[in-house]
Amino acid sequence: MLACRSPSLHCIDVLTEQKQSKQERRNRATAARSIATMVKPGGGTSKGRQRIEICRIEDKERRQVTFSKRRSGLFKKASELSTLCGARVAIVVFSEGRHAFSFGSPSVDAVLRQYAPLPGDDAPVVDADFGEDYEAMGLRRAAEETKEQVAAEKARMDAVGEKVLQAKTGKRFWWEADVEALGEAELPEFTRALQRLKDCVRRRADKLLAALPPQQ
Repeated sequence: MLACRSPSLHCIDVLTEQKQSKQERRNRATAARSIATMVKPGGGTSKGRQRIEICRIEDKERRQVTFSKRRSGLFKKASELSTLCGARVAIVVFSEGRHAFSFGSPSVDAVLRQYAPLPGDDAPVVDADFGEDYEAMGLRRAAEETKEQVAAEKARMDAVGEKVLQAKTGKRFWWEADVEALGEAELPEFTRALQRLKDCVRRRADKLLAALPPQQ
């Protein structure tokens, strides 16, 4: 604390220097915190948010999952745009398997007919009720997503089955497959198949034992 009876120039200079010194310390502390947040726990510095390279996903299962997620995100953004700005939106997306997925506000048909009316469309297009339309679109999207998930699971199981067949090359039965040739995706399915086989054998053995005549 600086004691000074009268506001002299010397006192003002000292107060100014103290204020600048405090500000410099605050600036250094802020800079130190910023540097600390950029340092990775394992050492080195972070380059910040990295740009994801956009290129074709070669793995079929990952490609289907990404398509489903990106499509849902696209439809959600379109719905928000329509709600916030009153925009009329129509989106049609075709999957790799040539399945069509659509989103429209108020509906795809209403938007398309407004800009490209079909022959015989004399009456003006009347928008459907927004609540009913959104509910119907939600149900359709849920059904389409379920269909995509079923298709992805079927493709995954087909790939697992193919891997197991490759692993049993030269073997007589599938359960003799070389487990070392199976990957992380195939081993759980192979284990469950073995468990089902074990249960079937146990039930068959119990049935045969029950059919035996009682011992004298």
